[in-house]
Amino acid sequence: MNIHFTARRFKAHDSLRQHALDAVKKLDRIYDGVIDASIILSYERAYNSVKIAEIQVKVHGAVLTAVEKSDDFMKSIDAAVEKMERQLRKHKEKLHSR
Repeated sequence: MNIHFTARRFKAHDSLRQHALDAVKKLDRIYDGVIDASIILSYERAYNSVKIAEIQVKVHGAVLTAVEKSDDFMKSIDAAVEKMERQLRKHKEKLHSR
C-alpha cells in the first residue's frame, strides 16, 4: 500500500506525521485490497481553528473517503480512521456477498 501525506498551509511535526501514517497502515489489516491511501490535513482559520483530517483510500473498483473535523489533529485522524474502517468492512462484505 502506498501512502501519501499532505499538510495544507502548514508544516506538520514528525510526531503528527508518524501518528497519521501508523493509523492508516492499520487499515491494511482490515482489507488487503487497499492500493493507495492519501492523508490530507488542513485547518479552517489560523487561530482557534477547526482541524480537518481527510483520508482517501483507493481499493479495487472504488475510492473511499472519510473526512473528520475536531479541535485537535490527533482526534481528527483517529475519528477519520474509524470511519474508514467501517467503510472498508462494508466494502469487503459487499464483495464477498457477490
